[in-house]
Amino acid sequence: MQTKIKKWGNSLALRIPKLLASDANLKLNEMVDISIDQGSIIITPIGEKEYSLGELLKGISKNNLHGEFDAGAPVGKEIW
Repeated sequence: MQTKIKKWGNSLALRIPKLLASDANLKLNEMVDISIDQGSIIITPIGEKEYSLGELLKGISKNNLHGEFDAGAPVGKEIW
């Protein structure tokens, strides 16, 4: 499949045809890594890192643990 490189501001832009994007599992506004390997441009989806509860809890220590705080009186129909 062929496409044409265009100008986008001071950069160059390349449209990725829908079929190729779908086959490469690329999605709108997704972060990608762009690298060069022997003169070829490689685009790799980064995806969002998934964290387990255990990984998140490992980051808690006595130094960054805070106590309860008062968020103020209810302003709507909250039920506490």
